[in-house]
Formats: sequence, structure tokens, C-alpha cells
Amino acid sequence: MSVAVVLGASRGLGLLCAQQLLARGYRVVISSRSQARCDRARDHLIGRGASPDAVLAWECDVRDASAVAAHLDRVERDVGPIDLGLHVAGVIQVGPWSSWEREQFADAIDTMLWGPIHFALPLARRMTARGRGRIGIVSSVGGLVSAPHLLPYSTAKFGAIGFSQGLASELAGTGVTLTTVAPGLMRVGSHLAAEFAGDRDAEYAWFAAGASAPLLAIDADTAARRIVDGVERGRTFVTFTPLAQLGARVNGLAPGLTTRVLGVVARLLPRASEQQLAATGTTSGARVEAGLSRRRRSVLRGLTALGERAARRNLERD
Repeated sequence: MSVAVVLGASRGLGLLCAQQLLARGYRVVISSRSQARCDRARDHLIGRGASPDAVLAWECDVRDASAVAAHLDRVERDVGPIDLGLHVAGVIQVGPWSSWEREQFADAIDTMLWGPIHFALPLARRMTARGRGRIGIVSSVGGLVSAPHLLPYSTAKFGAIGFSQGLASELAGTGVTLTTVAPGLMRVGSHLAAEFAGDRDAEYAWFAAGASAPLLAIDADTAARRIVDGVERGRTFVTFTPLAQLGARVNGLAPGLTTRVLGVVARLLPRASEQQLAATGTTSGARVEAGLSRRRRSVLRGLTALGERAARRNLERD
């Protein structure tokens, strides 16, 4: 039985990718920063039909290089040689640039840039020694076009794309492929786990509505299937949703125009008061939603019905 490792698989897109791999006959090791969340995800996958012998759940913090190295050692020692590795772990921080300090950039970069580096370098060494293997790094269209009010996220995702595309070119001819994945918006329920700053209520409202909209966001199950398909086939680059594909092409051809258009978008997004900007830290989407007035929450729930359904199905809502 082929062995797959998915980092960042306790909820959301990573959980769905693990489910895809299990359905294709892999023995899958899932991980996240929390063993309790890993165990919950394993129970969920078994409840969806996975064999208890086919799915293992081990805690691993992608920000810690030694922890990732030890995780890979353990998998290869106790389960078998890794045939496919997928890095999906991520954090989303939403708010104006003036809300952010180095701390938020560090968390984003440690998770979504250092995480792929900690994972892909030692795994590529193992795979090239065997002459075969598939690696996938899930970045985002936010790593091709830097959207306003997502600055720490885009900073890390741009770096991840540069790293993964560069490593992919150096692996050419070794029997090992590395797939860079740059999806657009997906209805996965991530608005509840995202962190918000500035005018938290208004930031949550626009982000949650956009991440749930049928015409803007792709169904998360479809996204997971396309990601796993691309990694299995050894494609160098995978992106989907018309908006993501269009944005990447326009930015490549006319970056100045893209910046001007996004500048207009930025002026339409919420403006925080001095008091809101003075508030330190961030608030999770689930907590922001819980603090909304009953009427506002009801209206927003109507706009995010598809996203809410996905959140419950994909363990994004506790």
C-alpha cells in the first residue's frame, strides 16, 4: 500500500485531501499542531468510511524544523517509504496593513513558507535517493496576486511559490516531482478559523461572504480532488477557479494595472477607527461571529449558508 503524508490535515482543505488519498488506496498519515485535533480528524475520516488501519494521526508543528524531520523519520520507520507528501498547513489573517506587527508576519511565514521548506527539503532528499516520489505544496493565488487586507498571508504565500517552483525545476529528471498549487477562493469554511484585526465585524463580513459565494468560491471537495489529481500526475503547477486564473494572467501581463485595480478594491474595504487599530492581537472568525448582534448574525448566516455547511462538514467549526 502506498504511503502519503498530509501536513495540516486536521480540518478544512487538508482533511479533504486526506480523504481523497484514502479513497485512492493510500495509507495516510495526517498531522496538525494539536494531537487532539488530529485524533478528531482521524475519527471523522473513519466515520466517512476509511479503514482504521489506513489512517494514522500524529501531531507535528510545521514551524519546527526538527519536529518535521522527526515526523518524517517516524513515518518511514513505522509505516513505510513516503510515496506522496502534501503540505496544506496555513493560517489566514484579515485586516488592514496598519493592524499588523512583525508577530503576525512571523506566524504566517513560519507556517506557510518555513513549513514547506522544513517539509519538502528532507522529503525530496529521501525521494531522490529512491528515484521516485510526489510532493505537493499548497500555496494560493494570493501568492501570485497580493490582495488587500491579506498582507501577512500573501507575503508568506509569495515566498512559498518561489521556493516550490525553484525546487521543482531542480528536481527535474530525478523521478521526483513537486507540484505548486495556487487555488483561488474555496468554500471550505475557513472564515471561522481565520483571524481578524481592525474593524473585526466588517472584515469578517466581507471575507466570510466572499469565501462562501457560489460564483467566487469553488466547492472544497472539487478543489481537493483537483489538487490530489495534479500531485499524483506530477504536474508542476495547479490552479483553478476562473477568477484566480484571470487574476494571475492579468498580473503577469500588466502588474501595474493589477496594483491600480486592487488599490480601488482596498479603498472599498473596511476602514478601522483609531480605537480599533489600537486593539492588539486578532480575533478568530468564530468569536467575531458569536459577538455580532442577532440580526446581523442572521443576515450574514444567510449569505454564508454554503460556507457554514462546509465548515461543519470539514471540522472548521468546533
